[in-house]
Amino acid sequence: MNHEQIQEVLNQLKNGIITEYYVSKEEFLAFRSVIVKREDFKHFRGIAQRGGHVIYQYLDSPRS
Repeated sequence: MNHEQIQEVLNQLKNGIITEYYVSKEEFLAFRSVIVKREDFKHFRGIAQRGGHVIYQYLDSPRS
């Protein structure tokens, strides 16, 4: 996945087009490098799965 594709997925989460997005272990570092640079970073919740995979969701209020 490239930077633009990741931004598109994150925008879809933010806009409610999708409710969650599954990130494989292999894509995690690329995905994380994009998400931490976003202004709304605290609104994203990553739920760890077995095997190093993560499911991301967008929260209405930022996490602490």
